[in-house]
Amino acid sequence: MNVRADQISIAALGGVNEVGKNMYLVQFNDDIIVVDCGSKFPDESLLGIDIIIPDITFLIENQNKIRGLVITHGHEDHIGGVPYIIKQLNMPVYATRLTLGLIKGKLREHGLIGTTELHEIDSNSELTLGSMQVQFFRTNHSIPDCLGIAFQTPLGTVVHTGDFKFDLTPVNEQYADIHKMAEIGKNGVLALLSESTNAERPGFTPSERQVGEHIEEAFKKARGKIFLSTFASNVHRVQQVIDAAEKTNRKLVLLGRSMVNVVDIASSLGYLRLPNGMLVEASESKNFAPHELVILCTGSQGEPMAALARLANGTHRQIHVDAGDTVILASSPIPGNERNVGHIVDNLFEKKALVIYGSGTVTGMHVSGHASQEELKLMLTLMKPKYFIPIHGEYRMLHQHRQLAEAVGVEPSHIFIINNGDVVDIQASEARKNRRIPNGNTLVDGLGIGDVGHIVLRDRKVLSEDGILIIVVTIAKSDNKIVNGPDIISRGFVYVRESEGLMGEVQRVARSTITQLQSTKSNANWNDYKQTLKESIGKFVYAHTKRRPMILTIIIQV
Repeated sequence: MNVRADQISIAALGGVNEVGKNMYLVQFNDDIIVVDCGSKFPDESLLGIDIIIPDITFLIENQNKIRGLVITHGHEDHIGGVPYIIKQLNMPVYATRLTLGLIKGKLREHGLIGTTELHEIDSNSELTLGSMQVQFFRTNHSIPDCLGIAFQTPLGTVVHTGDFKFDLTPVNEQYADIHKMAEIGKNGVLALLSESTNAERPGFTPSERQVGEHIEEAFKKARGKIFLSTFASNVHRVQQVIDAAEKTNRKLVLLGRSMVNVVDIASSLGYLRLPNGMLVEASESKNFAPHELVILCTGSQGEPMAALARLANGTHRQIHVDAGDTVILASSPIPGNERNVGHIVDNLFEKKALVIYGSGTVTGMHVSGHASQEELKLMLTLMKPKYFIPIHGEYRMLHQHRQLAEAVGVEPSHIFIINNGDVVDIQASEARKNRRIPNGNTLVDGLGIGDVGHIVLRDRKVLSEDGILIIVVTIAKSDNKIVNGPDIISRGFVYVRESEGLMGEVQRVARSTITQLQSTKSNANWNDYKQTLKESIGKFVYAHTKRRPMILTIIIQV
């Protein structure tokens, strides 16, 4: 970031004015520490794209200054990009035990486990990374082993909260280090980066323990099979499902690759207590009576290919939802997913299942893992920052968080709402936001990282909307006469058997165009043929159908 001597620079490459793909940079002089490396899922406009990760052009250009990647916790929007970024930029990774276990699983899939430098940390760890001293403090969230980070520099301390809430009765009894936070604040915080996800919600976020009570009550009332869908990474929720299953004498079946992976990793590391003999394979479920089974599955956000969608559609090969079964969606729909979730709920009701769904505040089956307004104000009060940068949220959330900061005494001129790529420079205790670094989205499609751009996406959009027409013509090399064709192949445009007249007309236009080229342009090359064919057929097709399919012309010379 072209930092001058004795200057702190703070920037985001992802995670502000959006929810997902978190990545932040803290730089002091020539030392850069990267915080988090997440991913997010594409919307329907990004056809065929698997995930989105941050653009790390700036990091590649400054890789000699990077001292490490520090991860706050193990959610996908904080670790999902790690294997893809490590392929391009191998740097030491620092994370807690569970987070490291989840990262190792990803690195193993990508063949990177043996070449990546991994370091386990906890809330008591102290690191020296370049010219910065790094300390940590424990926070509560919807996954164990979450940390906030304090970067100590000669100019002052920069604090990154990570995702947090203040749960005074945590399920796993990992209490937030409130005293440590207060001590950091007492010693002085120059700048605070704090998450903003629930900045619009008044009050306090309820404890996860309340969800366990509602789950247990529902389990006791259920008569048939119980299906419960939640985020695989919500280890606290999974443990409460296990506890309720144990108390009601039910066996547990896991459906969904991510659910199986997380339970396997978390239980092997001691973060889940799974009674012996409770876990059974889906193929073994037919050996048990309905009232003896709990099926824990993925798909609570309506993902079409997830386990819950297949159960609702009746397409799961091993387990079915029957009349009288209980289905619990232990989550609230993320904005934008309501339609998909509603479709699944409709299908489940058609199967005469008892469905518990909707807002967690209504059903009691879900609480957020993020701090609401009073907790955000508590964090600000504990830290007492001179400068404040709200992060991890869309613009309205960042704006609301700014107002909360002003309410607890932060100077309005000391609050910076930034976009991805913005840099806040602090020198001689004065902060400025007046420059940017390269940023953006890197699209991952299969094994390709960043090789799908605007042109490819545009072609996919055309193919998805209007289909494709392929014109194949064989021409003699000796005299440029048509030997065979033109043959017309249609995919996704019209059904050929029902549109023989149209296809015949397209064939006639193609032949006429080639004949005209031969008579008027004796020196025409194959590119002239292809381009003229594409234009003439395109005009004809649009005039008769008002569609613009992709048109490919193939000329074979014999």
